[in-house]
Amino acid sequence: MGAYEYAALDRTGRESKGVMEGDTPRQVRQILREQGLIPIQVDEIARNNKAGDATGGGALRGSSWRSISANDLALVTRQLATLVRAALPIEEALLAVSQQTTRPRIKSILIAVRSRVMEGHTLASGLAQFPRVFPELYRATVAAGEQAGQLENVLERLADYTENRQEMRNQMMLATIYPALLLLVSLGIALFLVTYIMPQVVDVFDTRDQQLPLLTTALIGLSEFLRSWWWLLTLVLVGGTTALVLWLRQPGPRRRFHNLLLRLPLVGRLTAGFNAARFARTLSILNGSGVPVLEAMRIAGQVVVNIPMREAVEVASRKVREGGNISRALGASKLFPPMTIHLIASGESSGRLDEMLERAAQNQESEVTSLVQGMTAAMQPLVILIMGGIVMIIVAAILLPIFQLNQLLG
Repeated sequence: MGAYEYAALDRTGRESKGVMEGDTPRQVRQILREQGLIPIQVDEIARNNKAGDATGGGALRGSSWRSISANDLALVTRQLATLVRAALPIEEALLAVSQQTTRPRIKSILIAVRSRVMEGHTLASGLAQFPRVFPELYRATVAAGEQAGQLENVLERLADYTENRQEMRNQMMLATIYPALLLLVSLGIALFLVTYIMPQVVDVFDTRDQQLPLLTTALIGLSEFLRSWWWLLTLVLVGGTTALVLWLRQPGPRRRFHNLLLRLPLVGRLTAGFNAARFARTLSILNGSGVPVLEAMRIAGQVVVNIPMREAVEVASRKVREGGNISRALGASKLFPPMTIHLIASGESSGRLDEMLERAAQNQESEVTSLVQGMTAAMQPLVILIMGGIVMIIVAAILLPIFQLNQLLG
């Protein structure tokens, strides 16, 4: 039995779309007709073969499905874990979760996975139909949980993992919204004063043949330049940004840029801490789920965004394959925070590696959060002082000629 997406017309001519299970497209069309609907289109939901092609004529490709949000993935995982822990068969759990969700795309994905499971395949095999929705970490962990008979525990850990990553991302985003908004508003006010108010000042004093102060003259020149050449500045800004993005897409420049980030005083700590936390938490959940350590390190290395640190994980994996320790292999790169290395070494010596990796992740996440909050706290008054100074200079340039004129009249 497969899962099919359909589009049909009801008796009033209104189009309706949905997902239905059936053995063939013809059976689905027959069911739709029995429900009083006129089928327009029936497509089998993607399922990939080994070559990555979709089976069946007109089937969608699983790789073309866009990823879902981390919150949706965490919610679906949490619901599945709860139902599986309640001894509900996995196919019934998938059906129940698909019926609870209000998002058609998630419903379609879950029904397609359920159809795969009902054919006798594993849950990990069903999830593999949608690699962009369920990343390799997710699928490998589920596969290990199925093999060990600990699927409910693995799903709960995956839900915790997804929620923690999303929470950390939200904290960093919220911490940067206010300074960015403050900077944009301040720049907008400064541009308004320079491009709109300053020309009116010029019109007033041009009729009096008054010699303007140097500050006012300089800002008038800046105002005329911005009004005359704003299009050129915009073009340079857009072109420069585009060129920088294209340049950073190349492996060599991107690697040098990531290496520079690690060498900067405060940004380096933030970058190293963020990537070390992601690596440690990912390796913790994989190792705790029974994934072989080399495979776990390979998958955990993929979540590391910084290229030099990712390469350090790859080198460490080769050393571990030759019989070395994880902590010593990672420590040789001198890119990971010392606290993370010490905790991993403690976990290896005590036999509690997944627990120490979890603690290392929590430690680095706390440090990153503190750094971001500290940088935000320092940035807000700094931005206010800088933009306040700029606005004060503009206002002074406007008021100085007025004061000078009052003195002449007096």
